[in-house]
Amino acid sequence: MTLVKFNNRPANRSFNTVFDDLLNQFPAVWNDARTTGNAAPVNIHETTEAYHLEMSIPGVAKEDFTVKLEKGILSVSFEKKEETKAEDYKTIRREFSYRSFTRNFHVEENIDTNKIQAKYENGILKLLLPKQEQTKVAAQQISVQ
Repeated sequence: MTLVKFNNRPANRSFNTVFDDLLNQFPAVWNDARTTGNAAPVNIHETTEAYHLEMSIPGVAKEDFTVKLEKGILSVSFEKKEETKAEDYKTIRREFSYRSFTRNFHVEENIDTNKIQAKYENGILKLLLPKQEQTKVAAQQISVQ
């Protein structure tokens, strides 16, 4: 038999202990919110020619994605289609979890919206948002009157 000393007086507990206890009471909720937040994590890179978005979404089919642009908002969503289950197929344990999500991104005016591309490979959804060529205004002399 193992004896563990437990002190339940709040005055003797540090803030860190209370915080740790809270997190340990709800590990599934905390870990899901921290790691996925019900949305895919994203990396955004910028070059002189374009913005590159990479969203980590492994193990899904590209047909389950919807990417649309409306009123300056680029919306990326995922909807998992229902799976048909065979009667002779019994799942003993299920840890894979696919939840629907939507991520929205504000698209700047300098993006050429007609040339946006999306590609899904190796669990990464890659979006290319090319920049429009900036028209340079020629310098001109303005007379003062």
